[in-house]
Amino acid sequence: MKIRPATPDDILLIFSFIKKKSEFDRNIGAYSGVLQVTEEKIRKTIFGTVPFSYVLFAETSKCVVGFALYGFRYSSFVGQPSIWLDDLYVDKDMRSQGAGAALMSYLAQVAKDNDCTHLAWNTDIRNSRGLSFYDRVGAKVTEQKGNRYFLTWTPQILAV
Repeated sequence: MKIRPATPDDILLIFSFIKKKSEFDRNIGAYSGVLQVTEEKIRKTIFGTVPFSYVLFAETSKCVVGFALYGFRYSSFVGQPSIWLDDLYVDKDMRSQGAGAALMSYLAQVAKDNDCTHLAWNTDIRNSRGLSFYDRVGAKVTEQKGNRYFLTWTPQILAV
């Protein structure tokens, strides 16, 4: 499993993974809205002068099987950034084969390289398989609001 950052040539691929993630969320009852993202919005917000998010891909020798979309937050009180993981998605037939763990491991290295305090994200409480995965990597539920769990992860690599 190889992890690589997205490039501007990947805009269609990013768009396709956002659509897959929205369908996953829709299927578990976590999303009922209409996607408003477009290829042009991805180009401007991820590959513009000031990137608002970053994308990683997990790929095998044959194809891309997963993605992570994340951004940085900054705490003025701590004086350090953290990472907000907005989306983590692995194709259904490739789950439990290391792609999610590889993406999280790569994110841990990004966090370490940027002196981040932790990674944070939320997930729907109906995402039982995702919650099990997050538990296995050591993430902790810090709060529940409605059907959303808020999680944080301070992987061992950050303390090194």
